[in-house]
Amino acid sequence: MYRILTKVFLTPNICRMEVEAPRLAKAARPGQFLIVRAEEKSERIPLTISDYDAAKGTVTIVTQMIGASSKEICAYEPGEAFADVVGPLGVPSDFIGMSPEELASQHFVFIAGGVGTAPVYPQVKWLHEHGAKTDVIIGARNRDLLIYVDEFRKVCDNLHICTDDGSEGFKGVGTAMLEKLVAEGAEFTRVVAIGPMIMMKFATLTAKKLGLPITVSLNSLMVDGTGMCGACRVTVGGKTRFVCVEGPEFDGYLVDFDEAMRRQTMYKAEEQHENEVFVVEPHVCKIGRG
Repeated sequence: MYRILTKVFLTPNICRMEVEAPRLAKAARPGQFLIVRAEEKSERIPLTISDYDAAKGTVTIVTQMIGASSKEICAYEPGEAFADVVGPLGVPSDFIGMSPEELASQHFVFIAGGVGTAPVYPQVKWLHEHGAKTDVIIGARNRDLLIYVDEFRKVCDNLHICTDDGSEGFKGVGTAMLEKLVAEGAEFTRVVAIGPMIMMKFATLTAKKLGLPITVSLNSLMVDGTGMCGACRVTVGGKTRFVCVEGPEFDGYLVDFDEAMRRQTMYKAEEQHENEVFVVEPHVCKIGRG
C-alpha cells in the first residue's frame, strides 16, 4: 500500500507529499528517483526522491502540476493511496562513495532552480550528516515561488536566495550568484545543478569558466525508468547513454544539452492535448488497495 500520509502545496502548482513506502525508504540514496502510477492505467511519472525516512518507512515526492498526469497525482489526498510507487531507481550520487576524509575536504555548491530545489535537499542533508561543507543557491522568478528555504537553513552552511525580480535576496540568476561568491573568495570544490535543462546548461558554462567540476541531473527526460523505451537517450561524452539506468546524474561538461532540450519537446503536442481534456474526477477511497 502506498498511502499518502501528508500533503501540502508549497506554491499554487507545486505539491509535496509524504508517501508510505517502507522498502523503498530503507533502500533509497541521494540522487535516486522513483516512479509513481496513480491508477492502474495511469501514466508512469518519474520523480526524484525529495527525502526519505527509513525509520518511518516514508518517502517524500514533490510534483509540479504541468500536465494531466502530474495534476492527477496532486489531486490525491491524505489517506488515499497510489496504485504503484516503484524504486529506488537510478544510480545514487557519486559522493556517497567518498571516504570521511574526502568528504571533510569538500565544499559543494548546489544551484537549485524551480521544482529542482526539492531533490537537492536529500543530497545536502546527507552531506551535512557526513561532514562535508555545502552552500546552496536557490533561484526563482519571485519570492512566492521559493521552496525549501527553511529546510535548507537547517542543513547547509550557507544559503543564498536569488529572485529574478529582486523580491527576495540577490536580484539575478543562480549562475550570477555563483560568480559573485567565487569573486568574493569562496573556494568550492564542486558544483551540482538541478533544475530546468536550460539552467543546467548555463550553470555548466559558468562552472567551466570558473574551472569547477559540475554534476547535473537529467531526471526530466525519463519515461519508463528501465531504459527499455529509449525516451531517456542522451549524448554524454559523444556516446549514447540512458538516463534512467546510467544516471540521472552526469558530468555536466559532457552532456549535449541542446540535444536533450530537443528531446524534451518530442511529445509536446500530445501533452498539450491531454492537459486540455484532463478533468479531475472524484476519487474512490483507495485505503486497502495495494
